[in-house]
Amino acid sequence: MQALHLSSKFRFRLTPAFLVRATVALSFIAVLASPGDALARQRTAHRPSVRQPTDDTKHRPRRRARRETRATAAIHFERPESALELVSDLHQLMQARVRNGTWGVVVLSLTRNDTLYAVNADEPLQPASNMKLFTSALALDQFGADHQFSTDVLRDGTLGPDGVLHGNIVLRGDGDPALSKRFITGSGGAMDALAQLVASAGVKRVTGTLIADASAFDTQRIPEGWQTRYLQSGYAARISALSLNENLVIVRVKPGGKSGAVVTLDPATTLPVSSSVRTVAGSGARISIHTTSGGVIEVKGTIGARAGERAYQLVVEDPTAFCAGAFRRALQARGIAIDGTTTFAATPSSAVKLTGLQSPPIGQMLDVMNGESINHYAELLFRDAGRNASPGSVGSVESASKLLQSFMTAKVGAAPGAVFAADGSGLSVLDKITPRALVQLLSYANKAPWSDAFHTSLPIAGKSELLRHRMRATPAQGNLHAKTGTTNSVISLGGYVTAKNGEQLAFAFIYNGVDRWNAKATIDAMGATLASFNR
Repeated sequence: MQALHLSSKFRFRLTPAFLVRATVALSFIAVLASPGDALARQRTAHRPSVRQPTDDTKHRPRRRARRETRATAAIHFERPESALELVSDLHQLMQARVRNGTWGVVVLSLTRNDTLYAVNADEPLQPASNMKLFTSALALDQFGADHQFSTDVLRDGTLGPDGVLHGNIVLRGDGDPALSKRFITGSGGAMDALAQLVASAGVKRVTGTLIADASAFDTQRIPEGWQTRYLQSGYAARISALSLNENLVIVRVKPGGKSGAVVTLDPATTLPVSSSVRTVAGSGARISIHTTSGGVIEVKGTIGARAGERAYQLVVEDPTAFCAGAFRRALQARGIAIDGTTTFAATPSSAVKLTGLQSPPIGQMLDVMNGESINHYAELLFRDAGRNASPGSVGSVESASKLLQSFMTAKVGAAPGAVFAADGSGLSVLDKITPRALVQLLSYANKAPWSDAFHTSLPIAGKSELLRHRMRATPAQGNLHAKTGTTNSVISLGGYVTAKNGEQLAFAFIYNGVDRWNAKATIDAMGATLASFNR
């Protein structure tokens, strides 16, 4: 960092308020100039630095204290009139509320290409969903914003004029994360749409088997570092190149007669179901659902005769079988019978394409992924990028991570090892990034050919998606656009904001620790302060 020559570069009013700010800022400039030992001394003098505990639930604040923090999270922000005042204001905001934990912050002026603020700039920290910014850039760099994936149906045999396919029918996955009702409307969903295309191609019967091909990805369904307690939640859905409805199935239960309750799956599929749900008097329901080690969906409990239908979301353990089963049922519903069973294998080299269902453009998928922070999209796009970079290989964390390292060092200009990705979504506790690497990525993305798609995908403060309730009634509202990140021990925000004087700023705010609600309020205050910055 260049030395600050106050007499030549800045003009200040020597008011008491300014003198307080200047005193804090000048003491902090030494930290910015030497982020190693000096930073450690500064942190020690003010706040303890805690590392991520092995079980982050053990160190959470008590429930009562957390409710009180949420209730009093009014935004107080500053209006700095110089770079020196900005340093002071951000430093004081970081120290004011958060009781413990580790901060990593970098603020870069994209307009002037100077770093305005940096704390722990090269400290590896867990990013939570800020990892999706790296996945977004990687996907856009590999494919562009207009690329579409295609889930194809092929025939391995001859199709007669009578509509009989003498041979096998193949369902081949292309790693499309959007094969779901979110984008494909209609009561039957994606598989019904695909079955309709097969019927339009003239197929009326298949004498062979249904081959489900998910070989575009490796067989790892759960990335390393996903905590066991996550795995029955929708945000931790399993991973496959042949995925349907974000690999979530709806189990519908409604009261029946003496034979018990009626249990169905939506979408209809061939996954085995075992139900022991009883219909009892009343209007309540006590239902438990889980998948056995043998792949059977077990549904237990009771439902009242006046309860009506109840719906429960379940994470599918075998996405490929789920998708293939739904395709088979959709074909049956359109009168297309398959004589044989379902097998899981790569597409035969002799197979010929019958039809295919295209995904939305990647730019549109990123709008959903970053706006709603959907891990499923990030995991599939991460692997898609890795597969695309190495023709003939499969999509995997290994291939995608290798590509990410090359992209960050060769194109973005980050230091080797500044980013470690165990997944593409940020859910893994093994993911690590430095705040500097994140801001470097934001700077690169701002000038890339796909910059518009990248910017558009980010939620806007006070306006949209996960930022719609944050930084309202501040200069950041309608201005700051960024990706959020939240886990039990991480709060992060990375993105862009336009300062009062028109400068475009890129920022990375990352907090690792257990005082995350105070950290979230602090981040919002810092975001509003950046929007108020003038020099």
